[in-house]
Amino acid sequence: MTTDWTAEAQRVARGRRFDECGSPPSRQGACPAAPLSEAEICEAEAELGIAFPDQYRAYLLRQDAGDAVKRLCRCAAGWGWHGDADTNYDLLTTAFPHPDSYRASEDELIAREPVPEDFPDHTAYRAAWEQWDAEYEVFQERKTSGAVFIQGNGCGFSTLLVVTGPYHGSLWLDGRATCDRILPLHLDDQPVSFTDWLARRSMDLVDW
Repeated sequence: MTTDWTAEAQRVARGRRFDECGSPPSRQGACPAAPLSEAEICEAEAELGIAFPDQYRAYLLRQDAGDAVKRLCRCAAGWGWHGDADTNYDLLTTAFPHPDSYRASEDELIAREPVPEDFPDHTAYRAAWEQWDAEYEVFQERKTSGAVFIQGNGCGFSTLLVVTGPYHGSLWLDGRATCDRILPLHLDDQPVSFTDWLARRSMDLVDW
């Protein structure tokens, strides 16, 4: 059966929560926001269908690190990360895929991009290209399954915290907007921990 990729792209996009959490809790000067309680964290995990990595959980129980790290909060729409227009909440329970697992499939998909010369007229070409573009959009969206866009780094870069699958707790740099790659963060040749990343949050953690 042929997949209607336009419909699938629309379905996948509906899983994205466009910052429905609105404004975060107010601050008193430069004081950090109040930590979350264990009950609140358990409620958020149950609602989102995930288990937070241990170090991230400890961070939520301890304190807020400022506006650089997107804040987990509860609003009328439920639990989510304030300012997060990128995480697809419907894909949070799907295991995060290592980039090596889809490299060949991506090459094959790119090679299938329709070209005008293969179609009898522009209308047929445009219809085929729109289906291909929708398939590529879904493919790109699924690359960050099981991960939260925990920090925006500017210039199109974002830091991902994996919350589902075998890479649970690892951190990655999503540089697709500029370098078309998702790269693991490392410190001293080892995957960086959330605590160490929180202390540094530096681009030198990326092995380019």
